[in-house]
Amino acid sequence: MEPVTHFLTGACLARAGFNRKAAYTTLAMTLAAEMPDLDTLWGFRGSIVGFEHHRGITHALLGLPFEAGLTVGAIWLLHGWRSRRGKTTVAPLRWGLLYLFALLALFSHLILDWTNNYGLRPFFPFNPRWYAGSFVFIFEPVMFALLLLGLTAPALFGLINSEIGERRRHFRGRGWAIFALVGIVLLWGFRLVERGRAEQIATGEDLSSESAGGAEVLRAFANPYPVTPFTWHVVVETPEFYQLVTVDTWSGRTQTSEQADRFYKPAETADTLAAKRSFGGRVFLDWSMFPIVTGQGADPSNPKLNVIFFRDLRFLYDVAYFHGRENTPLGMKVYLDGSHRVVAESMNGKRRN
Repeated sequence: MEPVTHFLTGACLARAGFNRKAAYTTLAMTLAAEMPDLDTLWGFRGSIVGFEHHRGITHALLGLPFEAGLTVGAIWLLHGWRSRRGKTTVAPLRWGLLYLFALLALFSHLILDWTNNYGLRPFFPFNPRWYAGSFVFIFEPVMFALLLLGLTAPALFGLINSEIGERRRHFRGRGWAIFALVGIVLLWGFRLVERGRAEQIATGEDLSSESAGGAEVLRAFANPYPVTPFTWHVVVETPEFYQLVTVDTWSGRTQTSEQADRFYKPAETADTLAAKRSFGGRVFLDWSMFPIVTGQGADPSNPKLNVIFFRDLRFLYDVAYFHGRENTPLGMKVYLDGSHRVVAESMNGKRRN
């Protein structure tokens, strides 16, 4: 998920009652809920290096205890600074509980990232396999609205109560926070059911149609749209090609094109083999679930170089703020000379020589 949703989830978890148990709980859980994304700092060494390390050890179960310790350590320093200025806390100081609450918030980050189609590696480095629930878009407005409601409604009602003379209470908003979190879990359950229906519809109706030649289905993978739980981008793999199918689970209808939505598995060439052995190629193929590696011909800026393009079919669809058809996210290019030697690599337009 994007960072703001992680922050809001940590704050909402704290408001659900944990903040009554130990001082600094809201701060700890809010910070910890986003801490795994510190791995984005690898991006300063280049886009492909950042891609290699993203959702690695900081998103693994093995890394969570250390990240929780870092979070609590930073708050311990803050508490020392506040104590020297005579500041006190409403809730009791319980560092052990605070550590456990930080662990819970960190685990929420892994759960949220798993719900997307990008995936994560929770058992890294012992098991490098990627896991992806693929039932929630990377930014889900419905989830975002629930979290905002859970956090802002208590302040709004507190303002109303203050105007009619009611006494201000500490730790307001527990009920609203629980309401938001339960709403999100119910939304996830509904989306999971619809995701399964989308895959069933795509493979049961579309791939048995005359246009697909009754091809054998090896696997299918549904990818979510934001807001609506009824529209899905399904990648269906057959022995010879991939078929992209847009599925409406509400009506049971599918939309696909034999020309525009069918991607035949390309034959290997000396250039594609060399590109797959490159640093970027190995990183991409380690992550990609449905890779398409194709030649794009000569590089317009240097005709002596050939360009090999890496894409993942999971992201080849359009939404309002995500144009996967025109500019596939996480697309990578490898540039080779006439001797099939790698000269440069680029990801999302950022070149690495």
